[in-house]
Amino acid sequence: MNKKKRFMDLEELHKYDDIIGLPRHVSRTHPPMPAKDRAAQFAPFAALTGHREAVKETARVTDTRVELDEYCKEQIDRKLKEICGQAGGSQIVSVTYFVPDARKSGGSYETVTGCVKKINDHERVLVMEDGIKIPLDEIIGVEACQQQGIFGIRC
Repeated sequence: MNKKKRFMDLEELHKYDDIIGLPRHVSRTHPPMPAKDRAAQFAPFAALTGHREAVKETARVTDTRVELDEYCKEQIDRKLKEICGQAGGSQIVSVTYFVPDARKSGGSYETVTGCVKKINDHERVLVMEDGIKIPLDEIIGVEACQQQGIFGIRC
């Protein structure tokens, strides 16, 4: 069996002897491809482009919007009007509100701290001095800082 195996190896070794010495074909109509472009043919590619981002987006958690009852809404409105009605208008407040998510149902709650500039009843937004506009219907909590301490409404 060893002899047979050795004979097969010799056959395999000389299998292409008849074409080894032949010249390589060069096309008369097509110029040779540059090595850089040729290498690009064998470069790996992402068959699932965007898959990783889609998995991340699916895994991202959003909060559900809290629906306030009429009593809480009235308390928040009263507190905001009281803050805006104070002389000087330089009272620092923290406003917690819901921000809807652009891609999924739900959203997140954010808290902004600063001075209230005005309440725009026509657009139904609270305008802060730094330019942030907060929709009045999305506010769930208002806390104002005074010299004696902090007081506020949070539902």
